[in-house]
Amino acid sequence: MNTQPKPNTDRSVVGSYSTYAEAQRAVDFLSDEKFPVERTAIIGSDLKMVETVLGRLTKGRAALAGAGSGAWFGLLIGLLLTLFTRNHGDVPPLLAGGIVIGAVFGAVFGFIAHAFTGGRRDFASNSQIVAARYDVVADAEVAEEAKNMLIKLAWRET
Repeated sequence: MNTQPKPNTDRSVVGSYSTYAEAQRAVDFLSDEKFPVERTAIIGSDLKMVETVLGRLTKGRAALAGAGSGAWFGLLIGLLLTLFTRNHGDVPPLLAGGIVIGAVFGAVFGFIAHAFTGGRRDFASNSQIVAARYDVVADAEVAEEAKNMLIKLAWRET
């Protein structure tokens, strides 16, 4: 049984923005003005995926990234092990050992994982979905009020 509310498809555009931050600022303004923001939504249009290439990924860099991830995991394991020690003098060696062992295993696995790609993806990147336009929409019953409030926001910012 689905307990989530049914989305309202009878909505009007009350503001259109070129960035998500601007649309967010508009909804935040509506919230500050005690507008029922639960009756609004931000809709991105003309979506595209942007992958920003950060640099070349070599076996050495893959091993280094793996070592960093492994060190964090090793620190977590070391912290968990300190819960079971009675001697406070054992804490630093447990933490250091966890970090070192985690870094070594992470580096090895990072190197091996990159080697198995066979050179098909020799770069590091970040991906994100962006929209060409962000529309703030509101339920038809409150759309006119929201539109008037956002006009006040536009006046305030000019």
